[in-house]
Amino acid sequence: MDPALRMMTVHAHPDDESSKGASTVARYRSEGVDTALVCCTGGEAGDVLNPALDTANVRDNLAAVRRAELERAVAIIGYNHLFWLGYRDSGMAGTDHNAHEESFARAPLDEAVGRLVALIRRQRPHVIVTYSDDQQGYQHPDHLRVNEISIPAFTLAGDPAAYPEHGEPWQPLKLYYTVWSRDRILALHGKYVELGIDSPYDDRWFTRPADDTLITTRVEVSEFYEARVEALMAHETQVDPTSKFWFGLPSEVARHVHPWDDYVLARSLIDTVVPEDDLFAGVREHLGVSSAGPAGSVR
Repeated sequence: MDPALRMMTVHAHPDDESSKGASTVARYRSEGVDTALVCCTGGEAGDVLNPALDTANVRDNLAAVRRAELERAVAIIGYNHLFWLGYRDSGMAGTDHNAHEESFARAPLDEAVGRLVALIRRQRPHVIVTYSDDQQGYQHPDHLRVNEISIPAFTLAGDPAAYPEHGEPWQPLKLYYTVWSRDRILALHGKYVELGIDSPYDDRWFTRPADDTLITTRVEVSEFYEARVEALMAHETQVDPTSKFWFGLPSEVARHVHPWDDYVLARSLIDTVVPEDDLFAGVREHLGVSSAGPAGSVR
């Protein structure tokens, strides 16, 4: 077996990979880790949130536009591989998009799990990053569906009796949920106040459900903060470049306010001690791979 470290992230739409864990992927890519992104939908139901690009041509060709945006973001973050799971954006519950027969939310669960199993067996990741089973803060049908397919796919990818038509079995070792922590929001809000800049975080950000008590793993990513910013900017239709929410703090300040990406270790088939500072904690020892050195090298 190739001893190189490999990770896979599973996201719902183009732009989710940039807002959730982009700096982590950029860091691991710099250390030689093989990185793969699975984007489950084409983002066809997204709103055009950048007024400068809210034109009839963009709206009429949004799927193609968002595909191109994701390809640019993937290059910025440094992913080795981009895979499309092949479903249509479901939109929010109750919308026409949600009722579309090709939407991710309406896809047979067994079929969608099988598609992800096939990609896991193809790429053989040791670590998979996906969405939480508790998404009270933002219940988008596609985000919920990502969790619903990732949990069984993690196990079934290693089961020879499951989906035999999708390749040789491969069992990932660890499964993580990506988290936007309350600590992060509080720290960013505090920095806005300290600098006298209007904060984009209103009361709802401090009353919505938080997963902080579940966090097991914090990956230091301050040196890779700019990858997240540039990747977000690549999603020109989805991210307004004047947004205070995304870009209100100067990068040289924001990178140090909460210099971690936060995760919940949901499944581990190897020994690891929490709290962790590495998604590959325990995996390196299991495979006999040395710990990462400074960014850009592996000892």
